[in-house]
Order: sequence, then C-alpha cells, then structure tokens
Amino acid sequence: MEWSDVKVFLAVAREGSLGGAARRIGQTQPTMGRRLHALEDSLGQRLFQRGSAGFVLTEEGQSVLQHAQRIEEEALAIERRLADGQVALSGLLRISSSDWFGVHVLAPWCAEFMALHPEVTIELITDSRLFSLARREADLVFRIAPFSEPEVVQRRFMHLDYGLYVASTHKGPLPRRGKGLRLVTMDSAFDDMPDVAWLKRSFPEGRTVFGSNSREAQARLCAAGAGVAVLPCALAAGMPGLRRVARAEPPPGREVWAGYHQDLRNAGRLRAFLEFVVAKAAA
Repeated sequence: MEWSDVKVFLAVAREGSLGGAARRIGQTQPTMGRRLHALEDSLGQRLFQRGSAGFVLTEEGQSVLQHAQRIEEEALAIERRLADGQVALSGLLRISSSDWFGVHVLAPWCAEFMALHPEVTIELITDSRLFSLARREADLVFRIAPFSEPEVVQRRFMHLDYGLYVASTHKGPLPRRGKGLRLVTMDSAFDDMPDVAWLKRSFPEGRTVFGSNSREAQARLCAAGAGVAVLPCALAAGMPGLRRVARAEPPPGREVWAGYHQDLRNAGRLRAFLEFVVAKAAA
C-alpha cells in the first residue's frame, strides 16, 4: 500500500462514510469511492462492509488497519521532522479552534501576522471536533481543556471572562429565581460545562428554550430577544444588540490552552505565530 492509499483507507475507517472521509482529506466523494474500489481490487479483499450504518471494517479490513496505522505513524513522523527543520517564516500553518474563538479572536490576529510575514499561509479550522496533532490534522490547537497527550507541548494561553447577557432592548430586572425567564445555552451534550451549570443554578425556575454547541448562534439568539445567555465577553463585545447584566456572582471564566506536537518545537512559523498571539493576548 502506498501512503496515498493508506490515507484513503484510514479516512474511511475513521469517518465511517465516503463523505466524511472526503472532507477529512480534501477529496470529492466520487474520487474517494473510486480510490477505495481500486485499493480493494489491488488487494483482492473487501475491506469494508457497506450498509445503513455506513462503512464498517470487515475482518480483513481490521487486519489491514493495524498495518495502515503503523505506516501512518512513520510517514507523519517524517513529515514532522521535516517541518521541524523549517526555520524560515514561510509555508502552511494549520490552526484549529472553536468557531467563535477563531472568528472573533484569532482571525484578526492572523491577518496582522500575515501582513508581517506574507510568505506564511494560514488555514484556520473552526470545529468542535478535537483535531489530532500527532496525525498533522492541525499544527497548533487552541482549546478550553488541557491536553492529555504526552507528546503535546502545551501552555496556558489566556483567560476568558464570561458574562450574563440580554438583548439591548430588554427592559426591567431579571426575576430573582428566573420564573418565566427563557434560557439560551449549550446543547444537552454540554450540560456539565461550568457556565451552563451556573446559568441553571442562578435561575432554577427558568426554562431552556434554545441549545447549541455554537456560541455565535447563542449570541445571535440572545441579541434577537430569545432569552438570556452566558457568553464569552470577547464574543459579546463585538456583537451588536447585547447588554451585559451585572451579577454579584459572575459566571465562571475559562482558560484557553495552546498545544502543538513536540516534533514541531523548532518550526519557525509556528513558534513565531505563537509568540505573536501570546503578546496580543497579554496586551
């Protein structure tokens, strides 16, 4: 199996569909289908069982998976070593973060950095999925939880303040226990997040009317008068139609962590970008 075949096979195995695999490696779905068929024909084996549940590995596919993962580890180790030796500020830098943080915090800093270093190309991937640094899905990741992988070099990047917000057109005080109050918050998969718990504890008689994993969507619903929301202040400050409500006990803030693979510790463009945004965050 060639490295290009391995990438196709692993993408389908991890995503469980041709569409998801195509998005993962930047191919069209028909191209992915043709390449997978060609791979199976060349091996003389069916690697996946196609069904309503998507693409599921066959017994032969399971045996190929172990070999493919080893090939991937070796190929990516070579890529990381080569990238580690690039000290000139040029080339591609892949950055991953949540949607609102990428749009409202990182994007303006990316523009300033690229103006200083025009030979650097930045890909900013905003997604709730945790991207793999080991597989070079991203070079630099920003997230609100520390990294557990031993090969990741990480640092506490910045503190985010959160606040309680209503639409700027909202009149009158908020009911003390939230009776009749509509709550805009994270979807049910994130009920254990500190700001969600704070909102429900502060207004136990309120009713959740909208949930989303997108902070941007929450902010827009709040600005439209759909309900109250706990939002990152850095997001709310740049969105019209919101007013912050002072509270004796403000919502808990969050720490943002930045991490990259240890093999990229000497990559010039990554190190320069991280130093640049650390300075911007501290300003």
